[in-house]
Amino acid sequence: MAKGGSSRRILSSALVVTLAQLSGDSMGVLLCRITFVVQTLPPSRSRSSNTMIAPHTRSGVLLRLVFIVLVLVFPTYSLSLPPWPRPKTSGAGLLGRRQTTNSTIPSAISIAPSQYWEGNDGPWSTFPLQIGSGSVGGLQNVRVLPSTAATAVWTIGAEGCPNNYTYDCPNSRGGLFLRNQSLTWTPDSIFQTALEMNLGLGSSGYVGFDVATLGWQGSSAEVTDQHAIVFNMADPRYWIGVIGLNPRPTNLSDFNNPQTSFMQTLFEGSSIPSVAYGYTAGNRYRGDNVFGSLTLGGYDRSRFVANDVTFAFYPDISRDLSVNLNSVQTSKGSPSDLLPDGSISIFIDSTVPELWLPESACQAFESAFGLTYNADIGRYLVPSKARQRLLSENAAVTFTIGPDASSGKTVDITLPYQAFDLEISFPILPANFNGSTHYFPLQRALNDTQYTLGRVFLQEAYLIADYEHQNFSISQCDWSQKAVSNSDIVSIISPHLAAYATAKSDSNAPKGLSTAAAAGIAVGLAAVGAIVAVLVYLFWRRRKAQKTRAAELQAKEDAADGTNTALARLGPIGHPMGGELGGGEVHEAPLTLSRPEMEGGRDGVGRYGYSEMDGKGDVAEMDGKGCTAELPTSVVVLEMPGCEGRVFQRDIQRGNQRLSSQKSVEGGWI
Repeated sequence: MAKGGSSRRILSSALVVTLAQLSGDSMGVLLCRITFVVQTLPPSRSRSSNTMIAPHTRSGVLLRLVFIVLVLVFPTYSLSLPPWPRPKTSGAGLLGRRQTTNSTIPSAISIAPSQYWEGNDGPWSTFPLQIGSGSVGGLQNVRVLPSTAATAVWTIGAEGCPNNYTYDCPNSRGGLFLRNQSLTWTPDSIFQTALEMNLGLGSSGYVGFDVATLGWQGSSAEVTDQHAIVFNMADPRYWIGVIGLNPRPTNLSDFNNPQTSFMQTLFEGSSIPSVAYGYTAGNRYRGDNVFGSLTLGGYDRSRFVANDVTFAFYPDISRDLSVNLNSVQTSKGSPSDLLPDGSISIFIDSTVPELWLPESACQAFESAFGLTYNADIGRYLVPSKARQRLLSENAAVTFTIGPDASSGKTVDITLPYQAFDLEISFPILPANFNGSTHYFPLQRALNDTQYTLGRVFLQEAYLIADYEHQNFSISQCDWSQKAVSNSDIVSIISPHLAAYATAKSDSNAPKGLSTAAAAGIAVGLAAVGAIVAVLVYLFWRRRKAQKTRAAELQAKEDAADGTNTALARLGPIGHPMGGELGGGEVHEAPLTLSRPEMEGGRDGVGRYGYSEMDGKGDVAEMDGKGCTAELPTSVVVLEMPGCEGRVFQRDIQRGNQRLSSQKSVEGGWI
């Protein structure tokens, strides 16, 4: 039938939509192309009439409604089903060029400390770093300090220990990296570090690329950057090298060729689950020398007291870890307010050891603790007697910080005086100083760009920096024996990896249908049932239409045969017509604009153009008074053909007489 082509095209479209929803992207594209080909096929022609079915027929509209139901229902149904297995694709664009090729997400890594306390302004807890690969003397092991601001690896080169330095200079500086002995060293040029320039501590060094591994050799907790940016420096102001924790890329020769940072490379290489870290500097004055704690891709939950204050990264990326310092108070001494000019915005930076505060705050510290600034050395030196007094008083200094000056949420970080009881030595002290001396890690800031909370602050504070969610937190360290002895490493999962893990877990986990899945299946089954019912109805309607058309054709044929027979019985009807009737044709009166009587109810009768004779001017039916109006019912007669002349009464009477005398007449006129 003609409708079959339209029906097939619509139903094929519905099937394609359903399969495309339940299949992968490639299959969906293929099915859509198949649909396009099917839809562009010419419409079917009727076998009986050689005519095309119009697309606006009731069947076509109904089938299109079915198609719309499928389009609307099955996406919802398919969303309730488990994901269809798809091929793994690269994760380009997920914080760089990360490739999601592992089936499991890596865990956060806690880097073991070197077990050394080092530095000429500390002491500080350092971490092991392996530099080079295939070196002449093997891997070169050095020790470095974590820097929350640096983006690259800083090492101390051979130039960092000239002949006028002490014999133990290489060891006191955490070990030297001899770049000319590394077979994998790729030199570039000499560049500035572009760090701490606001503090007047800008530096430079030989820059190149080499393999860098953080952690002891053979340790399970080590991470490697095969193409790390390495500064090889000699500046004595940075006595110990650093490992940069900031994930920003480094621009060397120009801004169009940024080099990937150490942290970003670890994430892209699937070594850590996110660009995040947790760090506290550790200290020697509590217990048995609590070493620093560094966790990459997460944090150690056992090392701090949790709070509900979260800090958003500062818009200036060079000072991203900025907080609002609301107040600084001391438990002993006068004055107790050590930040007399009010709150300030201050940057947390572990690259430098000191506190850089406004001059008014420095004067308050001087008064409270009896400090004296030595301009020649550039430090607050603490004589032995004053030191003993301060240690015995054990004054505490509390820093109250918050996201901003108006925020009601704040965090208190309390440092005992022991945290400020540090030592400096050569070359900060001139050569005529024997050994070391104690100093108070405080510096006078010239302007607000120098306000800094240095490494001394992180002796009692635990910092969690989450570059995935662009926020960080500061918490008071927990010094209980249980907290220090038992680590509790928590991974921070990148949002992209978390979504991947959730989808993978849902697809692999054997579990019953969820409410959404059950509802989706129910809706889908209902839609399928409705479609089946519609198809059954269309099939029944099609069969009925076929039977109706067959009956109409048969009736027309029977009507033609019956008319010939009746006319043969009647003989000539009217003189004005003259002659004989055609053998198989039925003649009626010409079509007039008027329709004197109501339409008949019989099939085929009542259509416009099948009018009966007018009751006055043109006789539509015979008058029932003076003559017989209709033929006897024993003979099948449709209606007498109409004509423009009048039908005379004698002709009708003559016909009646002949019909009564002869019951059956076959052919010819009598």
